[in-house]
Amino acid sequence: MDKTEAYECLGVNDSLPNLIERTNKYLLDLRLANWISQKQYERLCMKSSEVRLARLYYLPKTHKPGAPPRPIVSGLKHPTIKISKYLDELLAPLFDKMALNTTLSFGFEVIKNLYEWSAHNLRQETLLCTIDVVDLCTMIPKIEGVLAIRKMLDCLKIKPIGGLKIETIIRLSQFVVKKTLLSLRRSILSSSSWWCYGDIIKQIINGGGSYLRYIDDIFIIINWPIRHLYKQIDRWNLFDLNIQLKVQHGCPIDFLD
Repeated sequence: MDKTEAYECLGVNDSLPNLIERTNKYLLDLRLANWISQKQYERLCMKSSEVRLARLYYLPKTHKPGAPPRPIVSGLKHPTIKISKYLDELLAPLFDKMALNTTLSFGFEVIKNLYEWSAHNLRQETLLCTIDVVDLCTMIPKIEGVLAIRKMLDCLKIKPIGGLKIETIIRLSQFVVKKTLLSLRRSILSSSSWWCYGDIIKQIINGGGSYLRYIDDIFIIINWPIRHLYKQIDRWNLFDLNIQLKVQHGCPIDFLD
């Protein structure tokens, strides 16, 4: 956490009242400007009795040597939680549909895909490769994440979603990511990684390989020389210096760990 500087210790400062006030004022400004309806305004506003600051705790990664802790920030009652959940309900299904052929939901899908691909493409030089995005949850580029959402909506030629104009969705997304990612994280993670690394997917697919993703864990099967793979990894790591890829190849390899 010190490495990414993603979190700040509040000490004795209680920022909750200010967060509540700023969130509700922002929603009121949108309502007065007719960016959202009265019904949407009432749905998204927060009462002081409903909120609390996010809590930090740790879960040990018992499957890894030394059981290193995984930091978890629970913000289920954060002032922006209603906004982030609402946006995620609207955006996540759109992305899930777009990325259906490359997104994993269960571990056995990896085996199924590997079996089907191997039937026609397996060679002696075939590489099994997993790629992990280093510190992704604390290094998501906020501006680029929102731009990725806009690019996705533009690509889909989407008009109002759930009664919200596209510009309203972008405004709300910008407000949420400035305060916290919370439930919007799934949409930001997915769309940001998809658009930032769309070139990776094209390269793998055009090269006759297979690309699969589970959140920030990527599984690749490709008939490339190992030197070419690492050359491409170095190039991909230049896309965004905040998001770096760590590769593992060989047999066996760990995936979804």
